[in-house]
Formats: sequence, structure tokens, C-alpha cells
Amino acid sequence: MKYTTLPNTDIKVSKICLGTMTWGNQNTETEGHEQLDYALDRGVNFIDTAEMYPVPASPETQGATSKIIGTWLHKTGHRDKVVLASKIIGRPGDYTAHIRTTGLKGNSIQEAVEAELKRLQTDYIDLYQIHWPERITNTFGVRDYKPDPDDEWKDNFNEVLQALEKQIKAGKIRYIGMSNEKAWGAMRYMQESKVYNLPRMLTIQNAYSLLNRVFEGDMAEVSLRENIGLLAYSPMAFGVLSAKYIKGTAADNARLKLFPRFARYSSEQCTEATKKYLKIAEDHHMTLAQMSLAFVTQQPFVTSNIIGATSLKQLKENIDSIQNTLSDEVLNQINVVHSAIPNPAT
Repeated sequence: MKYTTLPNTDIKVSKICLGTMTWGNQNTETEGHEQLDYALDRGVNFIDTAEMYPVPASPETQGATSKIIGTWLHKTGHRDKVVLASKIIGRPGDYTAHIRTTGLKGNSIQEAVEAELKRLQTDYIDLYQIHWPERITNTFGVRDYKPDPDDEWKDNFNEVLQALEKQIKAGKIRYIGMSNEKAWGAMRYMQESKVYNLPRMLTIQNAYSLLNRVFEGDMAEVSLRENIGLLAYSPMAFGVLSAKYIKGTAADNARLKLFPRFARYSSEQCTEATKKYLKIAEDHHMTLAQMSLAFVTQQPFVTSNIIGATSLKQLKENIDSIQNTLSDEVLNQINVVHSAIPNPAT
């Protein structure tokens, strides 16, 4: 395994982070525990969850993922061996109304932290993240920002940071981060932190993969100049970059077979780009999964690459990608495809 530190801290984290959003839906508690055991044995010490998980969100399963992590921590006593990251939902919507409808206002953050600590069976969370912005903006695959006349959100970056600071002072969380955030929101958080001496956002968890390199625009500069590490999610583009869908080898419990509405990476352009990337990988004696994950991991703005798997076989391949470093020749060939079919998933 390779390691780095969370920006501006001495917390050592593995360059591969174990994503967990299928646990409690596609994966059982036993399977979740097996993945945790295997990942830890392979040197992965960074685990990411969220109060909303598993995905798709539902009242019946909400919080199940973190409960699975909690029972594993209780059983093994490995709390001191892992770095735990979790998230609070942002702007409330129909599919999260069962969690809360108050957004990040009032006591929402305190209540969310306390509930998550109970599920995780721990006294503290190492990295606590805002899952997505509370304002209406272009997240989750929406290409362009368009102002919404119905957006009644009021600037509350300072209020959010103050609420998070209380949780830090109470010892319930150690550090904070963002997720699905844009350049403007990231810089507003930085501004409030600097001007009012409030806690600083250390990381940003956004989608990033061969099919979605939007982060390389404004956010890459923000990340590098402000030292905000990217925790890259969906590096395999919902499994599309395993090539199992274009090869017809996807299992019946594959994500896009179970949940076809998650079509962000299923366009004709995505399929065309994936076929081209597959050829590059095969020409260089790699699997497409190995090449796709190695590409993400070695980017200078990436702190950790969040991988997820529904089987131990997938998990092994994903973790083993840490051994791959892409040559300039491979990177140049990847960029030729990217120039021809840029960001087909957005």
C-alpha cells in the first residue's frame, strides 16, 4: 500500500480508500465485515461512509452501512487502526426527507454527528464532510450551472463552519471536508475560515474518473493552490470502467443491472470512450480496471482514491491497482481519447 496524509494534518491515510455505499443493500453485514478484514490486511486504513448510505437512499435502509462498520469495530476493536470519514446530507430533497428536511440549519449538524457516532459505535469521526451543497447548483452530473429562481438559500458558510467547530471542540469530529462542491463554494469556505479563524476544509470528495475529468478544470487549481485533497469517488464509473457491461460479463447483482436509473455513465459517448480505453489497457497488458484506478491514484491533486466492490474478487483487483503506475506513453494515449471524447459522463 502507499500512504499520504490528510492535508495540513499528520493523519496517515492509504492512497486507496474503502468505499462502503453498497453495504446494507447489495452487500450483507457479513460481506461488509469480510471486505473490511481484507482491506485492512492489505494496508487500507481509510474508510468512507455517510449517514445516507446505502445507496439508493431509502427509509428502510438508511444508516445500515455505518451500522455494519460499527459492528465490525465493536467486534474487532480496530478503531485505532482506521481513519473514519462520514458525511451529512446537504440540501434536503424528496429522496432524503426521511433523514431530515432542515438542511444544515439549527441543530442539524450536532444531531447528525451524534446519530452517526451511535451507528459507528465510536466516540469520534476523523473526517466529517458536507455530502453536497445546501444551495442549488450543478452537482451529480449536471453539466452547466443555471440559476434557479426558486432557490431561497441564504449564504450560511459561516454558520455551517461554526456548527462544525462546536463538534470539533466537543471531540466528536477531528477534521472537516466537502463533497460534490464547486469552485465557488470551496473558495467561500476557505474565505470564511481565513477571515474568521474557523476550521478549514481539508478535503473535497468529488466524482473523478477517465469518463469524468471535470475536476481538472477550476477545481484542480483550487485543490493544488489551497491544498485541499481530492477524495475521488466513482473512479470506476459505476463499474462501467471494468468493461463488464460492454463485454456482457456483468453479474445479475451488478449496480447498473439492479439500478438502471443511475445512467450517468451509460451514454453512447461513455460506451465509445470505454471501448477505446479498454484497447489501451489491453495493448499495455493491464485490465481496464487497473488502468482506470491507477490513472486516478497518481494525479497530483488526489489524496485518496475511493474504491468500492460487491465481491472480494473485485476488491482484490481494485486494491492491487496501487501497484500500477501509468507510463507517459499510456497517459498520452489516454489523453488522445479524452481530447476526442471529453467528459462524456457530464
